[in-house]
Amino acid sequence: MFKTAIVGCGAISKTHAEALKSVKNTEITAFCDTNTEKLNKRLEEYGGKGYSSLEDMLEKEQIDVLHICTPHYLHVPMALAALKKNVNVLMEKPPAISHEQFDELKSAANDSGAKLGICFQNRYNDSVIKAKSIIESGSLGKVIGARAIVTWSRNEAYYTTSGWRGELIKEGGGVLINQSIHTLDLATYLFGAPKEISAMSANYHLQGVIDEEDTISAYLRYPDKNLVFFATTAFCKDAPILFEVMCEQGSVRLEGNTLKTTYADNTSSFTDYTERSETGKACWGTSHKKLIQEFYDCLETNKPFPVTLESTQPSFESMMAIYDSAKTNKTITLGV
Repeated sequence: MFKTAIVGCGAISKTHAEALKSVKNTEITAFCDTNTEKLNKRLEEYGGKGYSSLEDMLEKEQIDVLHICTPHYLHVPMALAALKKNVNVLMEKPPAISHEQFDELKSAANDSGAKLGICFQNRYNDSVIKAKSIIESGSLGKVIGARAIVTWSRNEAYYTTSGWRGELIKEGGGVLINQSIHTLDLATYLFGAPKEISAMSANYHLQGVIDEEDTISAYLRYPDKNLVFFATTAFCKDAPILFEVMCEQGSVRLEGNTLKTTYADNTSSFTDYTERSETGKACWGTSHKKLIQEFYDCLETNKPFPVTLESTQPSFESMMAIYDSAKTNKTITLGV
C-alpha cells in the first residue's frame, strides 16, 4: 500500500485526489496547506491528517509519495525536502522557475533513491498519442512547420484573490509559464528543443494588476522547420488549444481533444477524443488520471516513469529562452 500525501489544497489538488481514487493499493494519508479553510475542505472530502507545515508532515508521516500542488515558487524547495528523505515526488508544472532551481532539482533527483515525476499530462491525451504516431510514421512526409495557439481568459480576480499569481517572484511569469507551458511542452515533446528562439511579450488587459505578461508570441527555429507560438489570457473565454503540424503530404491538426488528419489528396479523417472530467477545467485536458496511474504503476514495478525532469528539460529551456528573448529583444540560441 502506497501512503500518499498532497501539499497544496487549491483547485488542482482535487484533480490529483480524484485520480488517486482509482489507483489500487494507494491511500491518501495527509494533506498540507497554510490556508486552513482549503485544508479542511480537502480533509472533509478525502480524509487523512491535516498539516500546515510540509516539514512537520514529512517528519510525522511515513509517506511513500508526495504530490506537490502548490504555487510555482514552492515546487522545487518542497521537492528537495521530500527527495532528501527518499520520498517519491509527483510535481505539478512548472518543474522550476529559474535555471538555478532546475539545476538544483536535477542534482537532488540524481542523488535520491526516490522517483521524480512532472505533471505534463497532455502527453497522455489520446489525440496527442495518435498525432505523434502519425507524425513519426512519416506517412505524411517530412514536417515543414507548425503553429501553436492558446487563447484563454483570466480576469483580475483570478490573480488578486490567489495570494501569489501575478507576482513574478512567485509565479515566474504569466501566460507562458502558467497557462501555455503544456502547449510548449507538446512542441518540444514532438520535435525536441529548437536551435533558436525569438519572442515578444506584452501586458494588454491586466496592466497595474500583474507584473508579468498576459500575451506572448515566439518563433522557434529548427534546422528543417519553424514553429509559430502564440498565447494570451486576454481572450473572452477559454477557447480550445490549436496545435497544427504541416507536412509535405498533409497535415495534423489538434484542436482541444479532437484530431483532424488531412492527406495529400485533400481527403481527411476526424476523431473527437473528448472525455468528460468531474474535476478541473475542460481546457486542462482529462489525462491527469492516466499520468498519475502510470506513475504508481512504475513505482510498483520499478520501471522508469517517462515524464522525468530530464524529459521536460527541452520545454523548460525553451520557456526560459522565450522569456530571455522577450526581455532582451534578441534571438536566443539554445544548447550553447
